[in-house]
Amino acid sequence: MAKIFVRRRDGRIEVRLNDAGRAIAREAFGHVYAAEHDPNHEWHLTLNSPIDPSKDVDDPMAVLARQTETGSNAELAIATLHEEFLNDAEAWAWLTTLQVSLRATATANGLFDQDRLQTADPELREYIETLQTFLFHLAEVI
Repeated sequence: MAKIFVRRRDGRIEVRLNDAGRAIAREAFGHVYAAEHDPNHEWHLTLNSPIDPSKDVDDPMAVLARQTETGSNAELAIATLHEEFLNDAEAWAWLTTLQVSLRATATANGLFDQDRLQTADPELREYIETLQTFLFHLAEVI
């Protein structure tokens, strides 16, 4: 499989996504951005919940920091969607926004284990597997 993201000698990360790949990234980034700004979005509660609720469930400052970071990263990911090269901060925004999107998609669809994923709608499964591929490839170069 061809590399989707490549670290260049000058430190930038080359994005080798075709139009279809960028459309998937656009959809993922757009859902995260929409969920951050719309309290009625199906992902809204998922975006703002802690990964480990025992860590900060009662700490409003931790919740606020997570909300701010998620929103800022989604905005930066959207702003750089059509860029050929990303710097480290932009690549991090892509990575974290894709992670949030993957988590929210799986949670919203009740895909909590491999068995449920395998029995999911083929189109949904392909979307999730594509997000996973993006994440793995991007994480390799960050």
